[in-house]
Amino acid sequence: MSVSAQPTPYPLLPLLGRGLAAGGIAGLASGLFSLLLAEPLMDRAIRLEEKRSAAEAAHSHAGHSGHSHAAEAEEIFSRGTQHLGLVVTAVVAGLAIGVFFTLAHALVHRSAARDDGRGWQRAMGLAGAGFLALSLLPALRYPANPPGVGDSGTVAERQGLWLAALVIGVLGMVLAHQVHQRLGRAGHGLPVRQLGAAAAVVATLGALFLLPGNPDPVPVSATLLWDFRVLSLAGHLVLWAVLGAAFAAPALRSAKAAKREGAPESR
Repeated sequence: MSVSAQPTPYPLLPLLGRGLAAGGIAGLASGLFSLLLAEPLMDRAIRLEEKRSAAEAAHSHAGHSGHSHAAEAEEIFSRGTQHLGLVVTAVVAGLAIGVFFTLAHALVHRSAARDDGRGWQRAMGLAGAGFLALSLLPALRYPANPPGVGDSGTVAERQGLWLAALVIGVLGMVLAHQVHQRLGRAGHGLPVRQLGAAAAVVATLGALFLLPGNPDPVPVSATLLWDFRVLSLAGHLVLWAVLGAAFAAPALRSAKAAKREGAPESR
């Protein structure tokens, strides 16, 4: 009597190493992207904010007798140091995201075989879900703003709203995954399963728009604001795309090697 082979589960420690490496590479790619394309826009936004602050200070001191001293804020760090810090911060954030990505991958695909030839699809699918949950959907409700925009008194409120958007985005992706799985177990085909998952994503976006709006005005030109928001979202896209590709690359190489050697790719 033959006994069917059970799928070999993913060992967590080697998977964590792969996730850290992929996260570091993705963070570096995202940081360099932001440095080369988004930072010039940030410099423009900072200059505009400085001009606006100077104009407000001059207006507030108008009519006052005596000597008025313009207080110029000194930069604690130079722009070059800030640019380096941007890349370093992106790498550190990428490492952290790589760890969470690995844990999510191991949880979602814990019953999958390591050698079934679908490592690329799984990693890129999870990366796409991460981009939707943590980048695209929250950004549709609360688009990124250039530095210096926003009242310091509303920082806690804005951080709370952003955190709520992230939580709703993650729960929405979990819901979409569950809908997809349940429709599959019910015998429905791929189109119905995909439509069900898409409906869950749309419902998540609707839930996000139940949150309060941004409490602060955005005194930036429309062109600069649009360019900044597009490049900010593009940086997130680079992060998730490189993370998924770098995480899946070893599995893709293993599948190709197994195919060349004539080994079975599924159990």
